[in-house]
Amino acid sequence: MNKMHVKTGDEVIVISGKDKGKKGKVIAVNPEERKVIVDKINVMTRHQKARNQNQQGGLVQKECPIYASKVMRVCPKCGKPTRIGRQVNAEGKTSRFCKNCNEVIDE
Repeated sequence: MNKMHVKTGDEVIVISGKDKGKKGKVIAVNPEERKVIVDKINVMTRHQKARNQNQQGGLVQKECPIYASKVMRVCPKCGKPTRIGRQVNAEGKTSRFCKNCNEVIDE
């Protein structure tokens, strides 16, 4: 299984592409394809046909996946985009920490 530097619920900033500089929350992670879906980032417009009488057709806005290498985690302590380090604590659990301020992000 591939390890990813972001998890679902992380606050990230886009570092390259058409949405460069935008911040958002990670909705879903796909480690096999190394892609993430970020809220209100890489939004595509789809034409959707009404499938039955109750459903309405029209234009639908949808977030599409982007490569995880194009996003960087924002540290909740210092508020800067940062690389993520991993360390093993005394109990043997792995935790992530900010490489800028060396604060533990999550246990």
